[in-house]
Amino acid sequence: MNSGLLDGLSIADAKKTIIAKLEEDGTGTGTVQYKLRDWLFARQRYWGEPFPIVYDEQGGAHALPDSMLPVELPEVEDYAPVSFDPDDANSEPSPPLAKATDWVNVELDLGDGLQRYTRDTNVMPQWAGSSWYQLRYIDPTNSEEFCAKENEAYWTGPRPELHGPNDPGGVDLYVGGVEHAVLHLLYARFWHKVLFDLGYVTSSEPYRRLFNQGYIQAYAYTDARGVYVPADEVVERDGKFFWTGPEGEQEVAREYGKMGKSLKNSVAPDEICNDFGADTLRVYEMSMGPLDQSRPWATKDVVGASRFLQRAWRLVVDEETGAVRVTEDEPGEDTLRALNRAVAGVTDDYAHLRDNTAIAKLIEYTNHLTKQYPSGAPRTAVEPLVLMMAPVAPHLAEELWSRLGNSEPLAHGPFPTADEKWLVADSVEYPIQVNGKVRSRITVPADASPDAIEAAALADEKIVELLAGAAPRKVIVVPGKMVNIVK
Repeated sequence: MNSGLLDGLSIADAKKTIIAKLEEDGTGTGTVQYKLRDWLFARQRYWGEPFPIVYDEQGGAHALPDSMLPVELPEVEDYAPVSFDPDDANSEPSPPLAKATDWVNVELDLGDGLQRYTRDTNVMPQWAGSSWYQLRYIDPTNSEEFCAKENEAYWTGPRPELHGPNDPGGVDLYVGGVEHAVLHLLYARFWHKVLFDLGYVTSSEPYRRLFNQGYIQAYAYTDARGVYVPADEVVERDGKFFWTGPEGEQEVAREYGKMGKSLKNSVAPDEICNDFGADTLRVYEMSMGPLDQSRPWATKDVVGASRFLQRAWRLVVDEETGAVRVTEDEPGEDTLRALNRAVAGVTDDYAHLRDNTAIAKLIEYTNHLTKQYPSGAPRTAVEPLVLMMAPVAPHLAEELWSRLGNSEPLAHGPFPTADEKWLVADSVEYPIQVNGKVRSRITVPADASPDAIEAAALADEKIVELLAGAAPRKVIVVPGKMVNIVK
């Protein structure tokens, strides 16, 4: 505002306008500047990768030869850092590895005879491993190199025939938290591009696509000091929350945040697995909401996922006898239509990481089979359900697949495909609005013309009664959607 040529512009457009004006006047040139956070690559702790560097008595750094790699951490009894004594002039704080003096101070022959060297007592921050671990998965048993180049080219090399001529290669999909965006993923690119420049890999990027999942959230509690207390030890009374600590019971404040150790509000997955099973935990987590959004955890809701899996189990196994209860009958048209719609929808949802809506479709189809076939559903209708459940409930699905008589593991079975002819609706339900309020509904053939839809709507008993013999002022037919009547 009140800025001349910048009035009414957004910040981005204003920047472009300023740069264009400066360049036009010859007083400036547009450029791009990058800001990068310092990479803290040395940590004063025990765990982490040791540096393959030693220092001579003059402080010069020397890289260890391949024959002395890898450098392994020594066994230590005490992992605490060396404390600092302010009264001792020679005392200085140092990392835990400083205590392993036999490991730190070594005699080595690096090509010019035995000499005394000192190892670095800091360690790498484990970004060193996490920056390239995907390559080790490709060739995990190779004892000569981190990954054979032909293996890397096969799994993560450029695929111009699939991804276009400018495909950089890399892992197809990386799923990780948004907190990785600045640190781990950035350093992974540094690390990978060095390997690419040195000729060790054929892909110039470590990952093709990034997908950030949301947080699992839960209630957390703080005492009067603002310090978090264990959430599982808090009790609720009369709308207030209390925690019993060393100084007795005290009221605590409740807040909502990311589930984790720092907020002391974690729910141990082992407990859920013990009570409900691993598949129930997976189904619940995947059905909580969109994968890229944060979602609230509620242990009481886990039972819903458990009930769904129990219904799916009962479609195959008789709970009283343990016998397989599927039939060899042919499914009816309603079931074929429900099956193919489920296959088409679930396939598309999985491809786009919409696990929550995929599970909703699986539940809907399971409910259809349970209601439609109380004495046993057709095998050809049940087996596709088991195959579709495998990504979210692998243990249950594999067991059911085996009980259905299949000798090959489910993972090697074909994923079901939809038959297009069952995806076309043969009829459509239209809500009928009269002066903006839904008053009735009609079902007409899917290929009905607007005139036929209007005639069916005006012939509906409820609409006839509402019009009381008067002709409507206007009838609007929205194909496939609704009929709107104005009296």
